[in-house]
Amino acid sequence: MAKSKKEAAVTAAPETATKKMTEQELFSFVEYKPEEAERTGYTEYSYWGAVWKSFLKKKSAVIFSCVFLVLFVFAMFIALPMGKYQWQTLEPDNSKMFITPNSEYWFGTDNLGRDYWCQVWYSAQTSIKLSSLVGLGEALLGIIVGCIWGYIRKLDRFFTELYNIMTNVPTIIYMTLIALMLGQNFFIMCVALIAFGWMGMARQVRNLVIMYRDREYNLASRCLGTRLGTMLTKNILPYLVSVIILRVALSIPRTIAAETTLSYLGLGLDINTPSLGILLRNARSWFMDFPHLLVFPAAIVSVITITFYLVGNAFSDACDPRNHV
Repeated sequence: MAKSKKEAAVTAAPETATKKMTEQELFSFVEYKPEEAERTGYTEYSYWGAVWKSFLKKKSAVIFSCVFLVLFVFAMFIALPMGKYQWQTLEPDNSKMFITPNSEYWFGTDNLGRDYWCQVWYSAQTSIKLSSLVGLGEALLGIIVGCIWGYIRKLDRFFTELYNIMTNVPTIIYMTLIALMLGQNFFIMCVALIAFGWMGMARQVRNLVIMYRDREYNLASRCLGTRLGTMLTKNILPYLVSVIILRVALSIPRTIAAETTLSYLGLGLDINTPSLGILLRNARSWFMDFPHLLVFPAAIVSVITITFYLVGNAFSDACDPRNHV
């Protein structure tokens, strides 16, 4: 005989209670572990990894960086060894003056009958070395002065007046006096360009340091007795990476352009030290009749300046944490 609904409910009640008790017994609180708690909040974000990913998204910048890398490797390590002549052994030969590019002289010859291939690539090496040293020197001096200028308020007036005096006098006057008083060679020009080129970097770093020096975390760090050097290098300098990289990237083509202009005016490197600027200066008298004397060094200068400008801007944007989304 089938059970009534009332009897069935009474019979199922103990079974339900048993089931609930079993679930309660199976439940247990998770023990707190600090390591596991930190792991749940861990992120795989890496600043330089994010910079690299952001930079690779800009295909044009990647292409131009590859172009410059190929040019740099070719100029520094391949061009001269593969040439038929060496710069140190070149001698004037009037019978080979102004030869146009051919299988023997790949870039032709100059007004003295010397191979132009080795001259152009040796000059490219000189200009790249000069611009790299000047760019790094300006960055190092500008960062140090800019951090001190922006953080130590008592020195603000001194550096501001120094900046105004140096920037209001044309650079060509400084370079003319240095060339006449100290001479013209690679070392003197490198030091001179650094001595008068750090101001732009220092001014921009100073403005950013003023923005960040009174933030809450810096005030708290200062109250805890953090040293000045640690404050600048740990708390402030990391926020300036994108600006510093941009200034360094733009400094290299600017240095090549400055060296080209000064050499064109006769105030650059010594004539015995070939550079792209000296080749352009020498080509001004004959480029209408022999354009190869101007085309090759001008093309290398243009490639270096354009690629560094575009790549520098792209890399600066990639270094900005706000773009790491």
